[in-house]
Amino acid sequence: MQQQLLDRLAAIVGPTHVLTGDGLESYEQDWRKRARGRALAVVRPGSTQEVADVVKACSDARVSIVPQGGNTGLVVGSVPDESGTQVILSLRRLTAVRAVDPHNMTVTVEAGCVLQNLQDAAGNAGFLFPLSLGAEGSCTIGGNLSTNAGGTQVVRYGNARELCLGLEVVTSQGEIWDGLSGLRKDNTGYDLRDLFVGSEGTLGVITAATMKLYPQPAAQLTAWAAVPSLEDANTLLGLAHRHLAANLTGFEVMNQFSLSLVDKHYPHLRVPMWKDTPWCVLVEISDNESEEHARGLFERLLETAFEAGVVADAIVAESIKQAHDLWHIRESISLAQAEEGLNIKHDISIPVSLIPEFVREADAALSAAIPGVRFVNFGHLGDGNLHYNIQAPVDGDPKAFLRDREEEINTIVYDTVSRYHGSISAEHGVGELKRHKLPKHKSPVALTLMHAIKGALDPYNTMNPGKVLETAAAPNLSLIHISEPTRLRRI
Repeated sequence: MQQQLLDRLAAIVGPTHVLTGDGLESYEQDWRKRARGRALAVVRPGSTQEVADVVKACSDARVSIVPQGGNTGLVVGSVPDESGTQVILSLRRLTAVRAVDPHNMTVTVEAGCVLQNLQDAAGNAGFLFPLSLGAEGSCTIGGNLSTNAGGTQVVRYGNARELCLGLEVVTSQGEIWDGLSGLRKDNTGYDLRDLFVGSEGTLGVITAATMKLYPQPAAQLTAWAAVPSLEDANTLLGLAHRHLAANLTGFEVMNQFSLSLVDKHYPHLRVPMWKDTPWCVLVEISDNESEEHARGLFERLLETAFEAGVVADAIVAESIKQAHDLWHIRESISLAQAEEGLNIKHDISIPVSLIPEFVREADAALSAAIPGVRFVNFGHLGDGNLHYNIQAPVDGDPKAFLRDREEEINTIVYDTVSRYHGSISAEHGVGELKRHKLPKHKSPVALTLMHAIKGALDPYNTMNPGKVLETAAAPNLSLIHISEPTRLRRI
């Protein structure tokens, strides 16, 4: 039976694009090396029609599919289980930028296009595509949409969902939905686009997308400021909104320990100010008038902040290179933390106004449970997203710390997040890593609806099973009952 499927897949995409046996580690191993699965095969279609034919073949054989782009996800959402029966559907050959529409200010791109290549294509056409994150040289736009990626400019432009105007999707039965119109207004029923964005490949396969473009800014400036407390960082954020308005494109926060790790492991980066302050912030402005106008806005913001006592020291980058250097420091925190040893990561969101109180409570609870624990706390304060990561005590064994303490630490952090009306996943998704936590931190009504949607769109559970939702029996569906794959019956 498996060989028949493999032969059918080879006939669809060509024998060289059906990979089996050894040597599949780059597809079967997740980005953080937290999990390693085993696939029946890796299939690499070269067109949307081939994707549809592959999905149809797998659906007919009741073989589950794991869609995969750049495989840069952080929640074990794009690798197979250990059964050796799943097909990895790699979209890396779907790389084309199909069209740039300058009047509609959109770009239509295939799902396997690397994010940085999309940024470059937009730039070459005289536009800005603002989605920006650390893995942009490897991640793909399909994966970005499947996880509703965020990044460093959400405060101005929104997540991947806000940047998307339309999708092309292959359904679990191998049908193609073409929703690439690029309309900013289309009020003709349920928003299918938003259903597939963020679904992590559990409802269908995104094969292409129409994305928003923006005018290139006339100037971009970056400032680095030392602040005495998170409350002061929040006050500075409020001042930035008031003084910079829509020109504010980035507002990042970094605690002293996270910057000390960068200084320790990458001393050539020359981290400014970190020794003398508990927190630093990175502020970016994009201005459509001129660099002089942008610098004037920045100067007035910092003058007001100094007068209010919320900034102890600050520098404004004098060149593009200096700005890149400051951003490189921020983006090196995760790498420096990895150099320090295995750690426990959290991607959480909290209402911005409550973040200082949340951090105090979570820090205290964790310090009481594990004396000496270290906090690598940084992230996108402008949109309320913290990467609240936990490092073992100085003399602790990082491997043992991860093995023995992860569940305890996650429980403390996620319970505190819930008390502050936050989310346990801000931009990384749920995947397999957080799936078992979802029932506790998502309302029963929401879970019931999610299971109903999953059952309706993927009746045979062949689309990335075991990710996002538990694959065991769904909760009692009080709204609808799925009696057959293609029929819904009210009860």
